[in-house]
Amino acid sequence: MSGQSSAPASRRTRAAALVAGGALVVGGVGYTLASWTDTEWVFGGNGTGGPGIGTSTFEVEQNVTAALDSGWTQAEENPGQEMTFGLDGIALSPGDATYAGVRLRTVAGSIAGDVRMAAAETATGVTTSDPGELLWQALQVRVATTADGVPCGATAFTTGTVIADGPLASTGAAASQALAADAGSEQAYCFEVSLPTTPSLPAGVALDALQGRTAAPAWVFAATSR
Repeated sequence: MSGQSSAPASRRTRAAALVAGGALVVGGVGYTLASWTDTEWVFGGNGTGGPGIGTSTFEVEQNVTAALDSGWTQAEENPGQEMTFGLDGIALSPGDATYAGVRLRTVAGSIAGDVRMAAAETATGVTTSDPGELLWQALQVRVATTADGVPCGATAFTTGTVIADGPLASTGAAASQALAADAGSEQAYCFEVSLPTTPSLPAGVALDALQGRTAAPAWVFAATSR
């Protein structure tokens, strides 16, 4: 009797071993046992179900309307928004100067940055009468940063900080200016364009050759976030 009971016990032991290993042989055929599966996901959120990863934004806007909060806009291509120099600007005589201003700030929601004015370029799409660019060679430019509320005129260059002073065609700002984040501060600029009494002209060209000429300079403020 003991010899007959050992075989079933041995078969039960082998079957248990096969089940534990994930396979069971029945009638010479192998079967694989199914397994339960599960997956777990997480995502980077912001605590309210929205995305939790993103990038900051940096945008600067300008206003050429003196002392008004309306009129802020962006102009990212030459020629940009028009600064109006007035009637005296289009009728300069030797020794005269004309003035116009612009204010810059970051837009709401923007991070902070720095901005720097480059030398003037010819305004795209604006027709002028300056063959040979004689007037460009003769004109001088000064730019001053001013405090809020200071009118753009000759006094701006005694109360403000002069950041550019030299020939129109080659003079940019000597330093950059800071712009606070989230429209937190304004940077005001006053431009002075003048015709010297003894302007720089090519050899043999008389001062009278400048009469009746026009120019349309455009300036870009290159801004960088920080």
